[in-house]
Amino acid sequence: MNNKSFDPDGLFRFSVQAEDDYSPWYAVRLFTLKTEAVASYLKEHGLEIFIPMEWEDYVDKDNHRRRKLKPVVRNLVFIKKTTDEKNLRKLIIDSQYKMAVMLKSKESRNFYEIPSTQMREFQMMCNPEIAMKKFLSEDEAKLKAGTPVMVTHGPLKGFSGKLVRSSKKYFLLKEVPGMAVMLKVSRWCCKAMEE
Repeated sequence: MNNKSFDPDGLFRFSVQAEDDYSPWYAVRLFTLKTEAVASYLKEHGLEIFIPMEWEDYVDKDNHRRRKLKPVVRNLVFIKKTTDEKNLRKLIIDSQYKMAVMLKSKESRNFYEIPSTQMREFQMMCNPEIAMKKFLSEDEAKLKAGTPVMVTHGPLKGFSGKLVRSSKKYFLLKEVPGMAVMLKVSRWCCKAMEE
Protein backbone atom coordinates (compact mmCIF):
# COMPACT_ATOMS: atom_id res chain seq x y z
CA MET A 1 0.00 0.00 0.00
CA ASN A 2 1.35 3.42 -0.94
CA ASN A 3 1.58 5.89 1.96
CA LYS A 4 2.29 8.90 -0.24
CA SER A 5 0.02 11.77 0.66
CA PHE A 6 -1.48 14.37 -1.66
CA ASP A 7 1.08 16.76 -0.28
CA PRO A 8 4.28 16.71 -2.36
CA ASP A 9 5.48 20.07 -0.97
CA GLY A 10 5.24 19.02 2.66
CA LEU A 11 2.53 21.54 3.53
CA PHE A 12 0.58 19.12 5.68
CA ARG A 13 3.26 16.88 7.14
CA PHE A 14 2.51 16.08 10.74
CA SER A 15 4.54 17.98 13.31
CA VAL A 16 3.98 19.00 16.91
CA GLN A 17 4.98 22.20 18.67
CA ALA A 18 8.08 21.80 20.86
CA GLU A 19 7.48 21.57 24.63
CA ASP A 20 9.62 24.63 25.35
CA ASP A 21 7.69 26.76 22.84
CA TYR A 22 5.03 28.78 24.68
CA SER A 23 3.60 30.65 21.68
CA PRO A 24 -0.20 30.61 21.54
CA TRP A 25 -2.14 29.69 18.39
CA TYR A 26 -5.10 31.14 16.50
CA ALA A 27 -7.97 29.23 14.88
CA VAL A 28 -8.75 30.61 11.42
CA ARG A 29 -12.06 29.85 9.70
CA LEU A 30 -11.80 29.57 5.89
CA PHE A 31 -14.56 30.59 3.51
CA THR A 32 -13.04 28.64 0.63
CA LEU A 33 -12.39 24.97 -0.03
CA LYS A 34 -8.85 25.72 -1.26
CA THR A 35 -7.13 24.58 1.94
CA GLU A 36 -3.86 23.78 0.14
CA ALA A 37 -3.72 27.22 -1.49
CA VAL A 38 -4.42 28.99 1.82
CA ALA A 39 -1.76 26.86 3.55
CA SER A 40 0.78 27.78 0.85
CA TYR A 41 -0.09 31.48 1.15
CA LEU A 42 0.36 31.47 4.94
CA LYS A 43 3.63 29.50 4.77
CA GLU A 44 4.99 31.86 2.06
CA HIS A 45 4.49 34.67 4.57
CA GLY A 46 6.51 32.86 7.23
CA LEU A 47 3.66 31.57 9.38
CA GLU A 48 3.66 28.15 11.02
CA ILE A 49 0.37 26.36 10.49
CA PHE A 50 -1.34 23.19 11.62
CA ILE A 51 -4.15 21.41 9.80
CA PRO A 52 -5.58 18.24 11.41
CA MET A 53 -5.22 15.41 8.88
CA GLU A 54 -6.44 11.83 8.55
CA TRP A 55 -5.68 8.92 6.23
CA GLU A 56 -8.19 8.20 3.48
CA ASP A 57 -8.15 4.89 1.60
CA TYR A 58 -9.19 4.93 -2.05
CA VAL A 59 -8.90 2.88 -5.25
CA ASP A 60 -7.04 4.58 -8.11
CA LYS A 61 -7.87 4.34 -11.84
CA ASP A 62 -5.68 1.19 -12.15
CA ASN A 63 -7.74 -0.48 -9.38
CA HIS A 64 -4.88 -0.27 -6.82
CA ARG A 65 -5.60 0.54 -3.19
CA ARG A 66 -3.94 3.79 -2.14
CA ARG A 67 -3.84 6.04 0.92
CA LYS A 68 -3.60 9.79 1.12
CA LEU A 69 -3.71 12.39 3.84
CA LYS A 70 -6.68 14.73 3.74
CA PRO A 71 -7.77 17.53 6.04
CA VAL A 72 -10.29 16.49 8.70
CA VAL A 73 -12.20 19.71 8.06
CA ARG A 74 -11.70 21.81 4.95
CA ASN A 75 -12.53 25.16 6.53
CA LEU A 76 -10.15 25.42 9.49
CA VAL A 77 -6.44 26.23 9.82
CA PHE A 78 -4.47 26.86 13.01
CA ILE A 79 -1.76 29.55 12.92
CA LYS A 80 1.00 29.92 15.48
CA LYS A 81 1.30 33.44 16.90
CA THR A 82 4.64 34.64 15.55
CA THR A 83 3.52 38.18 14.76
CA ASP A 84 1.19 40.70 16.38
CA GLU A 85 -2.54 40.86 15.66
CA LYS A 86 -2.19 43.99 13.51
CA ASN A 87 0.21 42.28 11.08
CA LEU A 88 -1.91 39.13 10.96
CA ARG A 89 -5.06 41.17 10.26
CA LYS A 90 -3.26 42.89 7.34
CA LEU A 91 -2.04 39.56 5.97
CA ILE A 92 -5.57 38.14 6.06
CA ILE A 93 -7.12 41.24 4.48
CA ASP A 94 -4.48 41.23 1.70
CA SER A 95 -5.14 37.57 0.89
CA GLN A 96 -7.22 36.65 -2.13
CA TYR A 97 -8.83 33.95 0.05
CA LYS A 98 -11.61 34.90 2.43
CA MET A 99 -10.84 33.87 6.03
CA ALA A 100 -11.38 35.10 9.57
CA VAL A 101 -9.56 34.54 12.85
CA MET A 102 -11.90 33.40 15.61
CA LEU A 103 -12.53 36.07 18.24
CA LYS A 104 -12.70 35.81 22.05
CA SER A 105 -16.37 36.76 21.98
CA LYS A 106 -18.94 38.47 19.79
CA GLU A 107 -18.39 41.72 21.69
CA SER A 108 -14.58 41.59 21.44
CA ARG A 109 -12.35 42.38 18.47
CA ASN A 110 -9.41 40.50 20.06
CA PHE A 111 -8.35 37.17 18.60
CA TYR A 112 -8.95 34.01 20.66
CA GLU A 113 -5.52 32.69 21.67
CA ILE A 114 -5.23 28.92 22.18
CA PRO A 115 -2.64 28.28 24.93
CA SER A 116 0.48 26.42 23.77
CA THR A 117 -0.02 23.43 26.11
CA GLN A 118 -3.62 22.96 24.98
CA MET A 119 -2.56 23.18 21.31
CA ARG A 120 0.37 20.78 21.81
CA GLU A 121 -1.93 18.15 23.32
CA PHE A 122 -4.49 18.71 20.55
CA GLN A 123 -1.78 18.29 17.88
CA MET A 124 -0.55 15.04 19.44
CA MET A 125 -4.09 13.69 19.65
CA CYS A 126 -4.61 14.53 15.95
CA ASN A 127 -1.65 12.38 14.83
CA PRO A 128 -2.95 10.57 11.70
CA GLU A 129 -1.19 7.35 12.77
CA ILE A 130 -3.46 6.99 15.83
CA ALA A 131 -6.47 4.90 14.87
CA MET A 132 -8.87 5.03 17.85
CA LYS A 133 -10.02 8.62 17.61
CA LYS A 134 -13.03 10.62 16.47
CA PHE A 135 -13.27 14.20 15.29
CA LEU A 136 -16.22 16.39 16.30
CA SER A 137 -17.53 19.80 15.45
CA GLU A 138 -17.40 22.46 18.16
CA ASP A 139 -21.17 22.16 18.67
CA GLU A 140 -21.08 18.35 18.94
CA ALA A 141 -18.29 18.61 21.53
CA LYS A 142 -20.32 21.02 23.67
CA LEU A 143 -23.17 18.48 23.79
CA LYS A 144 -20.93 15.74 25.19
CA ALA A 145 -21.38 15.28 28.92
CA GLY A 146 -18.25 14.30 30.78
CA THR A 147 -15.90 14.85 33.68
CA PRO A 148 -12.79 17.05 33.48
CA VAL A 149 -9.83 14.70 33.99
CA MET A 150 -6.05 14.45 33.97
CA VAL A 151 -4.54 11.26 32.51
CA THR A 152 -2.21 9.76 35.14
CA HIS A 153 -0.93 6.60 33.38
CA GLY A 154 -0.13 5.37 29.88
CA PRO A 155 0.94 7.13 26.68
CA LEU A 156 -1.35 10.11 27.32
CA LYS A 157 0.01 10.74 30.83
CA GLY A 158 -0.21 14.45 31.66
CA PHE A 159 -2.96 15.20 29.12
CA SER A 160 -6.11 16.91 30.29
CA GLY A 161 -9.58 17.00 28.83
CA LYS A 162 -13.06 15.72 29.39
CA LEU A 163 -13.69 11.99 29.93
CA VAL A 164 -16.72 11.08 27.79
CA ARG A 165 -18.41 7.84 26.84
CA SER A 166 -19.30 6.93 23.26
CA SER A 167 -20.27 3.53 21.81
CA LYS A 168 -19.59 1.85 25.17
CA LYS A 169 -15.98 3.09 25.16
CA TYR A 170 -14.27 5.92 27.04
CA PHE A 171 -12.57 8.80 25.25
CA LEU A 172 -10.51 11.82 26.25
CA LEU A 173 -12.15 14.84 24.61
CA LYS A 174 -9.95 17.83 23.76
CA GLU A 175 -11.64 20.98 22.47
CA VAL A 176 -10.16 23.93 20.62
CA PRO A 177 -12.07 26.70 18.84
CA GLY A 178 -13.73 25.25 15.74
CA MET A 179 -13.40 21.53 16.48
CA ALA A 180 -12.59 18.76 18.95
CA VAL A 181 -10.90 15.37 18.96
CA MET A 182 -11.73 12.31 21.08
CA LEU A 183 -9.03 9.71 21.72
CA LYS A 184 -9.78 6.29 23.22
CA VAL A 185 -8.53 6.01 26.79
CA SER A 186 -9.04 3.71 29.76
CA ARG A 187 -11.08 5.43 32.44
CA TRP A 188 -8.82 3.81 35.08
CA CYS A 189 -5.92 5.93 33.78
CA CYS A 190 -7.81 9.18 34.45
CA LYS A 191 -8.16 11.21 37.62
CA ALA A 192 -10.98 13.72 38.02
CA MET A 193 -9.81 17.33 38.21
CA GLU A 194 -11.30 19.83 40.62
CA GLU A 195 -13.07 22.64 38.82
